[in-house]
Amino acid sequence: MSKTLAAVATQFLDRQGLAKSTRLSYELTLQPLLERYGSWPIEIIDRSALEEYLNSLNHLAYTTHHRHQSIIQSLFNFAVESGVLKSNPIARLKRRKPDPEQGEHTSDQIRYLTPEQLQLLYQVTAKDTRMNALIHLLHRSGARISEVLALDYTDLDLEDRKFRVIGKGNKYRWCFYSPDAAQAIAKYCRFSRHSEHPALFTAAHRFSGQLTRMSYPTAYQHWIRLTRPVPELNKIRLHDLRHTFATERVGLMGIEELRALMGHDNIQTTLRYQKVTSQRAETVAHKALNLLLNPKQ
Repeated sequence: MSKTLAAVATQFLDRQGLAKSTRLSYELTLQPLLERYGSWPIEIIDRSALEEYLNSLNHLAYTTHHRHQSIIQSLFNFAVESGVLKSNPIARLKRRKPDPEQGEHTSDQIRYLTPEQLQLLYQVTAKDTRMNALIHLLHRSGARISEVLALDYTDLDLEDRKFRVIGKGNKYRWCFYSPDAAQAIAKYCRFSRHSEHPALFTAAHRFSGQLTRMSYPTAYQHWIRLTRPVPELNKIRLHDLRHTFATERVGLMGIEELRALMGHDNIQTTLRYQKVTSQRAETVAHKALNLLLNPKQ
């Protein structure tokens, strides 16, 4: 008897050794795929259907798109290993490349928000308590968006303003946040959060009212709604808040400490932020020199 994609995905998510937060992150990633193909027998979902689905995710940054593709590929690898499929329909499928016209860059080019952009961002999100709390937590903790959306309310240590996540490689690390983020979270929890659901960031279905954990597509839609009217924020991504966190702290702490906060496996990944800070310092130095040489400008 053939199995549906949803049935195989359930087995994939319930397998032993998968951390709770990783499972939640995978669920959020697979949710749109299951909404489209969950009821289909898995053996009729071919390469062209999956390519069409991945191409429809054009709203995602290319790094997030890579993550979606990797998780879907892992799901179908699991189906092969379980004997449900003979082969993975998207084996060796090429990953999407960054699109410079969309403001995307290679991993060596880090994008971060300037103080002016941060001020604008907090202004335009001030009335949306959920997004304001989410943005504060991303910016002040440096956590990944998938890690934050996977949090339950009880995961927060409200007294010490910290929470623990399981990042890449199923490694635990502590993330810390500031008093202003704590205030934003408290305001959101008081006025907007659905306390009946365990998730920190909750959502209610528009028609049925069903309560769920806030998904990445929902967060992205609200992000676009809030930032699109502001030209200075048009090409800023949610993930850039993590880059901003790192660039703000280079020089204020040791590189190993920053590496631990970011959850990087490779120190070279952390050192990229040092390079960005050096470039920024060079730009500021040249501007200052021009002002000294040309005081009337």
